[in-house]
Amino acid sequence: MRMNSIISIALRLIAAILMLQTLYFKFTAQPESVFIFSQVGAEPWGRIGTGVAELISSVLLLLPATVALGALMATCMMAGAIATHAFVLGIEVQGDGGLLFAYATVIFLASILLLIMHRHQLSVLKAKLFPK
Repeated sequence: MRMNSIISIALRLIAAILMLQTLYFKFTAQPESVFIFSQVGAEPWGRIGTGVAELISSVLLLLPATVALGALMATCMMAGAIATHAFVLGIEVQGDGGLLFAYATVIFLASILLLIMHRHQLSVLKAKLFPK
């Protein structure tokens, strides 16, 4: 197996696992998630919608043919999460030591690298969505 393939698989697993493990908190309305989405005025639909989007993104990341689309979704979502932490919530939320911010940052960076590594998939997607 080539080194690029190994790195891609590792980045995909890291991003997907981090997003998937937070779904329990979002979908079961755990107090931490309810607090976060209440602070930004998006409770409950923002919490549920974000969970659904993260689930879709995680599945797309794990399927080889759709890595770039999953990475694009994750990049956009994590940019929003990072901005929300930076401008609304703060880096640390309810004594988490900045863990959620760190997760968002790791997912964002992994997704950016995956977009670069799988950029050819974006060209194919663009051609399918916008035929000449």
